[in-house]
Amino acid sequence: MNNTQTCIRDDFWEDYTELVRQTVIPYQWEALNDRIEGAEPSYAIRNFRIAAGLEEGEFGGWIFQDSDLYKWLEAVAYSLRHHPNPELEKTADGAIDLIGQAQHENGYLNTYFSIKEPGKQWTNLYEAHELYCAGHLIEAAVAYYETTGKRKLLDIACRFADLIDSLFGAEPGQIRAYCGHQEIELALVKLHKVTGEERYLKLSSYFIDERGSKPNYFIEEWERRGRTSIWSQGTPNLEVYQCHLPVREQSVAVGHSVRAVYMYTAMADLARITGDGKLREACERLWDNTTRKQMYITGGIGATHLGEAFTFDYDLPNDTVYAETCASIGLIFWARRMLQIEAKSNYADVMERALYNNVLGSMSKDGKHFFYVNPLEVWPDASSKNPDKFHVKPVRQKWFGCSCCPPNVARLLSSLSDYIYDVSDQGRTVYTHLFIGSEVGFETANRKVTLRQSSELPWSGRVEFLISVSDKDIAAFELALRIPDWFQSGLPVLKVNGATHDYRVENGYARVEREWSDGDTAEWLLPLASKLIAAHPLMRANAGKAAIQRGPLVYCVEETDNGAPLASLSLAEEPNLTDRLVFDLLGGCVVVEGDGLASDEFEWPEDKPYQPLGNQKKPVRFKAIPYYLWGNRKPGEMSVWLRY
Repeated sequence: MNNTQTCIRDDFWEDYTELVRQTVIPYQWEALNDRIEGAEPSYAIRNFRIAAGLEEGEFGGWIFQDSDLYKWLEAVAYSLRHHPNPELEKTADGAIDLIGQAQHENGYLNTYFSIKEPGKQWTNLYEAHELYCAGHLIEAAVAYYETTGKRKLLDIACRFADLIDSLFGAEPGQIRAYCGHQEIELALVKLHKVTGEERYLKLSSYFIDERGSKPNYFIEEWERRGRTSIWSQGTPNLEVYQCHLPVREQSVAVGHSVRAVYMYTAMADLARITGDGKLREACERLWDNTTRKQMYITGGIGATHLGEAFTFDYDLPNDTVYAETCASIGLIFWARRMLQIEAKSNYADVMERALYNNVLGSMSKDGKHFFYVNPLEVWPDASSKNPDKFHVKPVRQKWFGCSCCPPNVARLLSSLSDYIYDVSDQGRTVYTHLFIGSEVGFETANRKVTLRQSSELPWSGRVEFLISVSDKDIAAFELALRIPDWFQSGLPVLKVNGATHDYRVENGYARVEREWSDGDTAEWLLPLASKLIAAHPLMRANAGKAAIQRGPLVYCVEETDNGAPLASLSLAEEPNLTDRLVFDLLGGCVVVEGDGLASDEFEWPEDKPYQPLGNQKKPVRFKAIPYYLWGNRKPGEMSVWLRY
């Protein structure tokens, strides 16, 4: 399938893409330069200045700090694609000049090893993130070149990639290894695509194929280092790094969740490009396990803060959850690649779920505060006083010492137009994966076609497509519209030029093939209703509970609207859910209200922690808001799941 240039024209999403362009990108540049008062310092720009010899000092921040600047540059590239900005481009060019000054003569580039441990390059692939940082450099370079046509950053990245290609592999004298944090694998695929250089694709395949081979490189490396590590103690945990088995033998998502989905993304890329059936089968097995047994209703993944990792099937606690923002973004990357292998609606369903809930919810409405962890239940006292919940924040932070997530959000939202459509070869079929107002152009049978989508999601389910054909002609192609998993009442209605039109269903897409005339319209009707959603019985954290979902949006209750403790709130036997659009709440949104029961504190003496069970409930009318908007008012309790 071929991607074509797509422009977003959508009231809901343009608010966010404009927020990223006008606020998030400038704010993050200030953060990278350590100019945000009260925020944890980044040290990123300062490290590059020291490595370039422009100032003196010690390395600051995490060992992978370089990657924050690279992700910011990638976000800038995507933003410039649709909104040229000479001043922003000049700032980015200056940052690229600085990166070039920090690069070694042989192409090596990493400020940690240049400043803090010169001479120890490639001695700790298990933890040191050298190839991870190189991968983010490559992704930024490809995006910047594709947008601006400027080669400087691309040439820097190619020099480094050429060095890596010479050092790593199975030939005599090469390092037979791979990175502890997967990322370079997917980046090399992008570099191959933009340069046409086969060596980069082969190197990506090598890193994937070598992973999990025996004897395990990380064990041997740890022994050579005198059994010392930067963070972990004892023998390297191979499951954390997804190198416990060769990738084609893996069936269950284990270990660090971001590492996992970045690797799965590269595996899907390689399966599609090379036609490797075993690799594709592994992707499909891992997808099923991840999304059916280890994913939160919000699209979050990674259940524990210990190793930021998956645990085991159906273990999805709400209050000690991790659900790192980067992990959901990686899940979206992976879903996008799976769609490119085969258009199946369940991939786009997950992409949409993670996007509207976990990813959007990680950033405040002002674009200047962020969640690293995305919980489904928050009790602020526990967050500040229970050591097992210190990672769960009741308010978003200005920045983080480990700030991988904020620039990741910026680059995803800046490139959101790339996730809406796929156009098959020769323009025979146009797949609509996401219902986001937009315009896409393509060619089919020597006809130029423009498809303009108008979407009222997430508040209303009406979507319309206007077809324009060059020279006001006719074009024959198939329009394939995703049938969302949240649509549960029969099949959606399709109207063409106002008349109901039949369609066939294949892999969760409604497909209609016809000759389209210039000015034709297709209307896709997806009525939205507030639904109570139950969890699989093996998800013990949600036993006897229900969540509210309306279209793609998961809802939550906050203390601001419902008082505390939220743990005492339950659904009434007949909740009588109603929804209404409220214009003066959090920028405008649909709120869901329902009947519930809450403990009556006046029926509970203060001196009695326990007493016989009785009728100690009072009826209440509760209010729920979209999960992505929680935490934008005064701090307080929050919960997605309600008892029934």
